[in-house]
Amino acid sequence: MIEFARPAALWLSLPLPFWLAWSWRRPVSLCLPLAALRHPMLPAKAQSTPGASRGALLMRAAAVSFLFVALAQPRQPLGWIAPAPIGRDIALILDISSSMSRDDFALDGKAITRMAMVQRVLHDFIDSRPSDRFSVMVFGGGAAVLTPPTRDRQHVLRQLDRLQVGALGDYTASGDALALALRSVRDEQPRPALIFVGDGDPANAGDMQPAEALALARALQVPVHTMQIGSAMTATADEDIQPTLADIAHLTGGRHAVVRNVDDARRFLRLVDAVEPTIRPAPKARRMREWYPLPLGAALLLLALAGSIDARIQRRQADRP
Repeated sequence: MIEFARPAALWLSLPLPFWLAWSWRRPVSLCLPLAALRHPMLPAKAQSTPGASRGALLMRAAAVSFLFVALAQPRQPLGWIAPAPIGRDIALILDISSSMSRDDFALDGKAITRMAMVQRVLHDFIDSRPSDRFSVMVFGGGAAVLTPPTRDRQHVLRQLDRLQVGALGDYTASGDALALALRSVRDEQPRPALIFVGDGDPANAGDMQPAEALALARALQVPVHTMQIGSAMTATADEDIQPTLADIAHLTGGRHAVVRNVDDARRFLRLVDAVEPTIRPAPKARRMREWYPLPLGAALLLLALAGSIDARIQRRQADRP
């Protein structure tokens, strides 16, 4: 279906029939007359400027009509233009203690370490979410920001590949890492999310206890999705009891999974991808195919033909004795 972007331009053509009716009775050339040599010895008829033919007049009237149609900008709506998806902030919290170097996972028939398995599945997860901002926090005996929030996925993937197990010691300052992650995400829509990956339940090795970081996440309403590598270690009676990874996920509205193979990890990240979808706004604009060049070209062609007709008539009359 053809529509007009500026339909009001068609109203400008209303005086055109009246002009055509007036010019039909009294044709007036709209082109410049040919240069003529005036001499007292030449007859007056040879020195007069011929008027426009009625065929040229009709062509000019049609050309003006086409110009008004081109000015109204005819166009054909095509498919909708999909707006860019709105991503969210996702913070990855990774345990790099020495226990992550155990090679108790298998991929393609080969034994791999826990860290290598985490790197592999996170690569696929990050690649599948091009609109999100990712940040990476690591923890062992301390916590550190590996990558601040960024949409540069290649940078995030390179930083993941450079992880060194045991670089921060063998303890687990998971509370500090959770606090750093909560500071890195933006409090806006769509809401941010955290993914915590560790092979044991949180311990209070850092300055902030996991229970305090959990309370902060609940206050900010940020869900924490927890991926537990293997079975959690059981705390002894004299240890300060802290919330488990399952508790953190449950109390913040996140998802929890115990991962014993690569397929478990992939299923967990697919679940997180489903519950933290990328927002895709409804389209508001459509692609258009512009048709104004056709009436514009027709108008120029008709004006050129009308001018050639007038020129031919003028030359013919000028050649008469």
